[in-house]
Amino acid sequence: MLDTRITKLLGIQYPIVQGGMMWVGRAELASAVSNAGGLGILTALTQPTPDDLRREIDRCRTMTDKPFGVNLTFLPSVSPPPYAEYRKEIIRSGVKIVETAGHNPREHVEEFKSHGLTVLHKCTAVRHALSAEKMGADVISIDSFECAGHPGEDDVGGLVLIPAAADKVSVPLLASGGMGDGRSLVAALALGADGINMGTRFCATVEAPIHQNVKQFIVDNDERATRLIFRKFKNTGRTALNSVSQQVVEISERPDARFEDIQHLVSGAKGRHVLESGELEAGLVWAGQVQGLIHDIPTCEQLMGRIVAQAKDIIRTRLGAMT
Repeated sequence: MLDTRITKLLGIQYPIVQGGMMWVGRAELASAVSNAGGLGILTALTQPTPDDLRREIDRCRTMTDKPFGVNLTFLPSVSPPPYAEYRKEIIRSGVKIVETAGHNPREHVEEFKSHGLTVLHKCTAVRHALSAEKMGADVISIDSFECAGHPGEDDVGGLVLIPAAADKVSVPLLASGGMGDGRSLVAALALGADGINMGTRFCATVEAPIHQNVKQFIVDNDERATRLIFRKFKNTGRTALNSVSQQVVEISERPDARFEDIQHLVSGAKGRHVLESGELEAGLVWAGQVQGLIHDIPTCEQLMGRIVAQAKDIIRTRLGAMT
């Protein structure tokens, strides 16, 4: 058994969580992860309106009777989405677990907590994790430098960030960034985490609702095939290497570069088009360094079973033989 504080708190079989991912966190994937013993996560803002989110939650319930959660990420924007309305719909739906991330989450975390939801909050630094714990987060997901998406500006890898967080926070801890197999899970547990959060690895599964070309692209890439974008603008993001991410980096390196110079290349609409059409050079593909550990496209059930079996074997044989 791999019982941890995470499995007990979330009511799941294995300490493996599928992180929220824009355009990817839909019912097909979330339900498959939950059915396989982990915690699947729907991404609220993938749905164009709060009503659409309610329908997606209902659809997910027809596909699994296991626990699943909803991600709500708060990003600075000139025209932000109606976060409060999405929040209200999550609460109304009866979902019991929510994953939050981004800027100024206090109002939302407090409201979720007042309605009895379990809150997982994603952080990229120990100081942010401590703040989230103080505001009531039940679980901290600590995202290290290897992760896809926004790894923060501190550039601290998991071998240091995970135990540094484990030393300071008292609530259960998920390790995120570079997680992709049983070795990752055992390492995370050894470093003080109670489970792992995976994103890129779940993109390369049968149930992930993205084009096969994108899945194969991830499989074909190695650990070097990412680029850090938006560094100049203090909003670092890690994406897969393609012509678009390379162009973004090159333009950004110009001394007089402004965000407006790259804005046309990095729109969310273009990223969505890539995922749906499989046109790999039409926009950004968000993926982490764990691409170097991804060699196939299994079902979620196959992947989860393999991760757990490998983890148990490492604990029982390799590590057990050393005692």
